[in-house]
Amino acid sequence: MRELISCLIVATKTDLSLNLSIATTSLLVFDIWEHAYYLQYKNAKADYVQQLWNVVNWDEVSRRFADARAGYNGLRLPQA
Repeated sequence: MRELISCLIVATKTDLSLNLSIATTSLLVFDIWEHAYYLQYKNAKADYVQQLWNVVNWDEVSRRFADARAGYNGLRLPQA
């Protein structure tokens, strides 16, 4: 089996680019485009981002991290 490279990547995606990159597992994704917060928070993007931390499901983030470290990210490499 190919060697897996293990590292944590913090990525910022813009201009409607995909949230996934090949051979990566998204652990936590925040939508901070205007459509996500404007009706409720108006121009207070910082308040919206602060509130996001209150709804993160850390058990799910931890599960995704553990699965990714174990190679169970849904993008398994082919056997050699």
